[in-house]
Amino acid sequence: MQAFESHDHGRCIRETVETAARLCAERGVQFTAIRRRVLEILLDDHRALGAYDILDRLRAEGRGAQPPVAYRALDFLVAQGFAHRIERLNAFAACAAPGAEHSPAFLICRNCDAVSEERTEPARGALGRAAKARGFVIEQTVVEAEGLCPNCAGHP
Repeated sequence: MQAFESHDHGRCIRETVETAARLCAERGVQFTAIRRRVLEILLDDHRALGAYDILDRLRAEGRGAQPPVAYRALDFLVAQGFAHRIERLNAFAACAAPGAEHSPAFLICRNCDAVSEERTEPARGALGRAAKARGFVIEQTVVEAEGLCPNCAGHP
């Protein structure tokens, strides 16, 4: 996810939503208007958002959403690999690589809540070596690092 660097944000959103729509069609699941809009909201700022933040945006758009609407949409997006739950913030962020097998690590700005998703391979690093030495098979990891993004740290 390009949260910390300049990029064509409109293209970023458009391509991610198009990928999600294509994958839903291939998987035979419905990419409803509300699911699409929740994904777009997550992509808008490249920030982690809580369910109630999303509900506020939906209501501001006149959608009159109730909490189950947002939670169901978020559950769907996470289940399909289009969003991730950021445990540290009790929030959600759009996936930078929808449809790709990957083990994401999240760089979370403690000042502005911007979230950058980075690809990692924990099974090949120190964690993987430690697990292998103990006969443990890693199936899933969640890596979240907190700090300051370049904008908040004062770096261009």
